[in-house]
Amino acid sequence: MNSGAGAAPQARAVDARLLLRRMFDAAVASAQPARVIAAHLPQPPKGRLIVVGAGKASAAMARAVEDHWAGELEGYVITRYGYAVPCRRIQIVEAAHPVPDAAGLAAAGELLRRVQGLSADDLVLCLISGGGSSLMPLPLPGLTLQHKQAVNRALLKSGATIAEMNTVRRHLSAIKGGRLAAACHPARVLSLLISDVPGDDPIDIASGPTAADPTSCADALAIVERYGIELPAPVLEVLQSGRGESVKPGDPRLRGSELRLIATPQMALVAAAAVARDAGVTPLILGDAIEGEARDVGKVLAGIALQVAKHGQPAAAPCVLLSGGETTVTVRGKGRGGRNVEFLLSLAVALNGHARIHALAGDTDGVDGQEEIAGALLAPDSLARAWRAGLKPRERLADNDGHGFFEALGDSVVTGPTLTNVNDFRAILIGAP
Repeated sequence: MNSGAGAAPQARAVDARLLLRRMFDAAVASAQPARVIAAHLPQPPKGRLIVVGAGKASAAMARAVEDHWAGELEGYVITRYGYAVPCRRIQIVEAAHPVPDAAGLAAAGELLRRVQGLSADDLVLCLISGGGSSLMPLPLPGLTLQHKQAVNRALLKSGATIAEMNTVRRHLSAIKGGRLAAACHPARVLSLLISDVPGDDPIDIASGPTAADPTSCADALAIVERYGIELPAPVLEVLQSGRGESVKPGDPRLRGSELRLIATPQMALVAAAAVARDAGVTPLILGDAIEGEARDVGKVLAGIALQVAKHGQPAAAPCVLLSGGETTVTVRGKGRGGRNVEFLLSLAVALNGHARIHALAGDTDGVDGQEEIAGALLAPDSLARAWRAGLKPRERLADNDGHGFFEALGDSVVTGPTLTNVNDFRAILIGAP
């Protein structure tokens, strides 16, 4: 557990909701491409510079490259609908997320075409961020977009972790699992990565298009069996035959490939912690890679918050419990939900209206689940207001209706496209006795 450097200054009165939102905004701001790209740009190559990429932050990353690159360049980048940023020399195209569409299929094919026939004097600058996996749905021969869509929907509902989902996706793709970097050979490849995955493993960021993949088709099949996922027959054949094997560590085509993490969930939590400390609130960073069922994580963090409130452990109030990572939701109901509001509703039920505890949970990309809503705020009176409005929190949780619940209270957090993505952000603020 990391409380950050230095003790908090003398506590002073704070508006809990305002402070929580300031911490969230600081976390998002810390991962803005305009802030982090320039320091990682390479020296100009002898040959051409080709910029490619995919993800929710990729268009903003491309714009930052253009703003700081004086020489010649060309490029092609795929981002989510609504996340495009105007660029002068890099072509930006949009596609669907989290379930891929025909635009993504065509764009992924064009991106792969752009890196064909390069020389050892050329350099490919690859801009990768969360969401890139769904935005590059280029299947292996024998598979179709419809197959990829069916697999994505099944994975999203299964309760599988993001690493498990990406293991399956890599072995059905013609561009992920190191295949994009292999296609660039003999050109050098520098990948700048904004991480949205627990552990920051490059193979899991957008399913690792430029990273060597140590997993196998057998691993993918084991995940499918573990979660009881039904696959179309052609998809099953690709995995069972081994035809979907990805590019492995030690492949000579990846010798000229370099990976750099330029923004991570931990950096975002540190930025939020600084805001808390400035307000006289002690920050405790519980972890940047917390996984598990969202409602279970809600119960566990409620228990820690109640321990702080009652016993002053592991820190005395006022303090804020900060965490990141990517929880999962096993969908059983028919409500409008996402993992952050599922977590927050579970936390609300467990706290039962504790008078000194507020919270915020949101996705740093501005989209929780499939809604254009980042997350929500929780206050001590949230349950009381819900009951007065005829809402039943436990029933809404059982129906996976976190968005419906918090929207009815007017407590949704709506940011619009943030143009970055360092995964989930959770802050539980415990006020002074």
